[in-house]
Amino acid sequence: MKKIEVSELTGGEYLAKPVKLSDNQTLFYEGTCLYMKHIETLVTSGIKEVEIFEPTTLSPKEKMVIKEELKSDCSHKIHDVMDRYVTYDSGIEEISETANEIVDDMFSREEIVDRVYDIRERNGDLYDHSVMVASLSIITALKMNLSKLEVYDIGVGSLLHDMGLRYLSVPYQDINVEEEFDPESLFEYRKHTLYGFSSVEKENWMSNESKKIILFHHERLDRSGYPFKHIVMPISVRIVAIADAFDDILCGIGVKRGNVRQAIEYIRNGRDSLFEGRIVDYFLEFIAAYPVGTTVVLNNGDEAIVIEQNEHFTDRPKIKLIRDRSGKEYEEDKLIDLLENDEISIEYVKER
Repeated sequence: MKKIEVSELTGGEYLAKPVKLSDNQTLFYEGTCLYMKHIETLVTSGIKEVEIFEPTTLSPKEKMVIKEELKSDCSHKIHDVMDRYVTYDSGIEEISETANEIVDDMFSREEIVDRVYDIRERNGDLYDHSVMVASLSIITALKMNLSKLEVYDIGVGSLLHDMGLRYLSVPYQDINVEEEFDPESLFEYRKHTLYGFSSVEKENWMSNESKKIILFHHERLDRSGYPFKHIVMPISVRIVAIADAFDDILCGIGVKRGNVRQAIEYIRNGRDSLFEGRIVDYFLEFIAAYPVGTTVVLNNGDEAIVIEQNEHFTDRPKIKLIRDRSGKEYEEDKLIDLLENDEISIEYVKER
């Protein structure tokens, strides 16, 4: 690891130590991959230098569900489209172009359905969440061999699935609405599916499949969902319901923000009760239990950082040792591929 001036960062570096503000609040955690938006935040926060892992053959290799540049571009477009539509009732058909961009990107990437992806908790807003849900839903649909038209419909519906939140006056970010809201506020929050659907109901360019995603994405198999407690849902809705519930936890939409392991556990526990079991299985096949950059403690007491995923094995990544059980840092790079070493296992994630 080495210290580097923030002005020298180019993007793609991984933090070797947390970045803290003057009040000791953590700005970014150890293992964070620094993209341009992170670097801009460092500059505006007055941070002059950070410690990063030195580039080596053992540097972390993050596999993104969607390229950061495309994700950022699509998030801005969705923001603009929703703003114009909610205010002026026009321009929403532009979302089809964004859906096509994401779908085309997914189809162009080799072996996309065979990879394990690094997804982590984040301070995501409605638009970031919409793009991530679309990306997760599209990959799931591809793994299930759905047609390109079906995948496109899923892309459009998932990008707009939470559009109804734009019509709400109640807060929903990092709040467990089911537990913290009074009955009146909860009733209002749950109407976002109806608001979203009614706003696009007469849009002739949009398929009925996409509209059903907006209306039904909170329905559950055990009839505990809303707004109608349906259990007969098209496959597109069942896919997006899982992706949405998963990412809700990671960016705190209608729930308290949690980590990827909590999100995985929620989806896994909902198998065949809240969500269709076979779709859950497809979905969890590509979600890394320990995203790249995660600091873990091993069964021998050593600390390590996850540097790369093994395809098809979501809980057996490649790791780099960083400290021994006494807390002493390793001076040389030491790689362990957990897929090839049965004696070493991850005991737990080191809490930040």
